Amino acid sequence: MRLLLDSVQRDFAASLDALLTAADTPVVIRDWSRGEHASGRALWSRVARAGVFALAVPEAYEGLGPRPVELAVAFVELGRHAVPGPLVETVAAAVLLTGAGPGTAERLLPALASGETMATVAPEGAYALDGDAAALRLAWERGRVRLSPGHGPVRPSLDPARRLTLLAPGGETLGLPTQQALTWARLATAAQALGVGLALLDTTVRHVRRRTQFGVPVGSFQAVKHRLADASTALEFARPLVFGAALTMEPADVAAAKVAACEAAYTTARTALQLHGAIGYTAESGLSLWLTKARALRTAWGDPQACRALVVSAGDRRW
Repeated sequence: MRLLLDSVQRDFAASLDALLTAADTPVVIRDWSRGEHASGRALWSRVARAGVFALAVPEAYEGLGPRPVELAVAFVELGRHAVPGPLVETVAAAVLLTGAGPGTAERLLPALASGETMATVAPEGAYALDGDAAALRLAWERGRVRLSPGHGPVRPSLDPARRLTLLAPGGETLGLPTQQALTWARLATAAQALGVGLALLDTTVRHVRRRTQFGVPVGSFQAVKHRLADASTALEFARPLVFGAALTMEPADVAAAKVAACEAAYTTARTALQLHGAIGYTAESGLSLWLTKARALRTAWGDPQACRALVVSAGDRRW
């Protein structure tokens, strides 16, 4: 099993990093949090032109996939730059619709691959992410998926850039399996969380090198070094789990990767907040855009307890 990225995959990551660095994503995130979607949609289109969403759509429907490893590469960069929008949900929708009848797939999937359409997905009766921005809204329950015709009022969440809505009842019903979509969603969430954690670590390292106390950088203090080393180790242990899971696409492997990546990002977020001091608590600090996302991703698409239970049950079946 190969866990190292090849040169093409590394170039893909570098190109996305350059694209997102030039996009000034903190401005886009704050716009999105206020419900102003214009800059976010423009960024979404650029990400789509880079082929990100097409990685979850089969070639038969104008996509490039399915390519879960490359999707994980992309979502690490999307997380590193905290790109807003229903990113994971659009991937999940693409996987769901791939299992629909040819007519439905041909009608809906090309627009997802091209970025023309955003999608959101949620269990029936649960809050959906960015239902106010998504043109395609899917609600599922026990293998039944329906196309919702609308959404309810926006509800605030822990991460202001994650805008929550209930999906309206009614709409076309599709009988589709959901486990594969859940596995893809968890993989994308794990990769996104890994990217968030890496960004928080980089930002904090730069901060402790600049900030001085007693005439020396605080990064020279042993206690600070230990906290950053623990965060770095957790992230580096999570990285091969994420890409290993992308190779196997076994639900238990993906669940384990999600736990490792999300817990590592959450640990790094707590370290970043402590080492930034009071400024880290302020909404004006750019750090907050990543801190809140690390916390929100931890429970998205299955909390740590649910993912650990899946890993344990899979291990019991194997032995």
